[in-house]
Amino acid sequence: MISQVRRFNRTVTQRIGALDEAFLSRGRPLGQARLLWEIGPDGSDVRQLRARLDLDSGYLSRLLRCLEADGLITVTQSEADGRVRMAQLTSAGQAEREELDRLSDDAAQSILGPLSDRQRGRLVAAMADVERLLIASAIPITPADPRRPAAQACLRAYFSELADRFDHGFDPAQSISAGDAELTPPAGVLLVATLHGEPVGCGAVKLHGTGPAEIKRMWVSPVVRGLGLGRRMLASLEAHAAAAGASAFRLETNHALAEAISLYRSAGYREVAAFNDEPYAHHWFEKTLPG
Repeated sequence: MISQVRRFNRTVTQRIGALDEAFLSRGRPLGQARLLWEIGPDGSDVRQLRARLDLDSGYLSRLLRCLEADGLITVTQSEADGRVRMAQLTSAGQAEREELDRLSDDAAQSILGPLSDRQRGRLVAAMADVERLLIASAIPITPADPRRPAAQACLRAYFSELADRFDHGFDPAQSISAGDAELTPPAGVLLVATLHGEPVGCGAVKLHGTGPAEIKRMWVSPVVRGLGLGRRMLASLEAHAAAAGASAFRLETNHALAEAISLYRSAGYREVAAFNDEPYAHHWFEKTLPG
């Protein structure tokens, strides 16, 4: 599998011109061209550029200086916040971006042109599938302090979605607690998934020694749903709980969350009698580790 991935990477980098010193014959390498396109007509926060493209800050600074020296961009401090640097296209930069767009369309046509209609359909469908899988592989899941902004952003989004989907809304104060202290080791753990530095999912587990661990706060952003992140998050929570000595996992959920119920069942959870008095729950599930 590793050999196939490497072969694919070699084919793609050669076919799209990533090896050329002057990408699309415009006198600059692919990195500079991509950055010019990413800045866009409305400009961009330099920190957001770095996160969006997963670039080292030093390398990004060198790319920006090259584009600035060519008169294609300006980099200035934001008027609203002096700590923020903004990259903006000049008129020459906008013209160059438009030319890159035209040449990129031509390059895409050169890939599709020699193929039959059926082959084009297969290629485009395969590209869409590969893109989604590559995005999925770029999402790390790591423990996070529940008090940090990324964790808080996930929890707010989770509560907001439950309030929209539950029959009578959702008030976390009325639910069984999963507060900051309960989600901080050794009492528990909160995991946060990020994509290009932005939080896109979370999950938590409350630990009770060798007793059943409680899975809580499972949420995946709509922008990355369908990538298997929920299943990965659940498996990661189980692994953390098992490493802490838990021999079983428990969770409860609302009947409005049909996709979550399907996930739990397919992950080996069986429905059991209510084991707590969670007011928003209609289903209770348990999974026991073998042995």
